[in-house]
Amino acid sequence: MALQALQSSGVAFRKILSHFPEELSLAFAYGSGVYRQVGPSSDQKNAMLDFVFTVDDPVAWHSKNLKKNWNHYSFLKVLGPKIITTVQNNYGAGVYYNPLIMCDGRLIKYGVISTSILIEDLLNWNNLYIAGRLQKPVKIIAMNENVALRSALDKNLKSAVTTAFLMLPESFSEEDLFIEIAGLSYSGDFRMVVGEDKTKVLNIVKPNIAHFRELYGSILQENPQVVYKIQQGRLEIDKSPEGQFTQLMTLPKTLQQQINHVMDPPGKNRDVEETLLQVAHDPDCGEVVRQGLSAIVRPSSMKQSTKGIFTAEVLLLWSWLLFCLLH
Repeated sequence: MALQALQSSGVAFRKILSHFPEELSLAFAYGSGVYRQVGPSSDQKNAMLDFVFTVDDPVAWHSKNLKKNWNHYSFLKVLGPKIITTVQNNYGAGVYYNPLIMCDGRLIKYGVISTSILIEDLLNWNNLYIAGRLQKPVKIIAMNENVALRSALDKNLKSAVTTAFLMLPESFSEEDLFIEIAGLSYSGDFRMVVGEDKTKVLNIVKPNIAHFRELYGSILQENPQVVYKIQQGRLEIDKSPEGQFTQLMTLPKTLQQQINHVMDPPGKNRDVEETLLQVAHDPDCGEVVRQGLSAIVRPSSMKQSTKGIFTAEVLLLWSWLLFCLLH
């Protein structure tokens, strides 16, 4: 599996992991603290380390983590692990973040997501939030033998390649492909309009071409719809309507549904396959796919950022309102 190629042997990451309950199906580190970026996030030594912990039983995991790391949580800790898990699963993108934590002399942020919700996101792109993180190079720190999770991780990478192909011309460079892939989870993200560096995607890809190649190389070589000229760093794909229809039919379910919503006029209620056949013949096929992506990413990024208000304990008024809603 391609993701295993980027497993980290870093002692520092495993030391940080030792501060948390062990029951993890997957743990990975990502972002500018792990992989070098250019621009404002280039200070890798002092950058915050970002982690995601995937757990089979969030209530049990949070219960143990509250005993070990009570001070990591916002006011929600007084409501207990069940309420924390409710907020995690039902608001935003299915992930609960504890930010701005000092651990082993490093500033870290960690998110917790249930294994089942992650698998759904990897396969169907319900939110394309953590699935989007996993389309870029990450450091795998721990992974158990969950076959369904491993298969979903691989499917997510293949879906990223197919989606990028639909938005690219017939011939393009590796860098073009990786920029398109890295940008998938930022399509429609309001943070790219307000606050985030507009060149963020370029800053992620340019210093890490080798890592992207390691992540996607075998998938590209095995894909029957692409001619991958490794020595030249060039790729050629089938842009015929037949080729694009084949690609559209393999897209994640939620993206297919959003494309159908973009193209389906009110009251017509065509089935998804009929819509995808029309899109395959449309000269603006790539733009339609991009609109479908935006329809997934925009709401999930806004809801997750709003949830951050509560989990980071920034506004007590909003916290009190949440408390009232939950009771």
